[in-house]
Amino acid sequence: MATQDTPLTGDALIKEVCRRIRVARSYWDAHNNAACRGERDRALDLYNKLSKEQKQQIPQVLRVWLRYRSEKYFGAHRTPPKS
Repeated sequence: MATQDTPLTGDALIKEVCRRIRVARSYWDAHNNAACRGERDRALDLYNKLSKEQKQQIPQVLRVWLRYRSEKYFGAHRTPPKS
């Protein structure tokens, strides 16, 4: 995939966060944990760039999934994947 030269802002950033969370969920449903972890990390990086008001614009279902999966299945207390 080609990377963008300009960073995302505003509605484009919110849309990209939602898209990445949905992609991570689809990988999760397909039991593709490595791909899910990568997409979740990217989504979380973008999510952390959002302001509090922008975070409220993300659908609650997606926010809950991102936080729940992040802590329960991919948190620091878990065994990291083998390289």
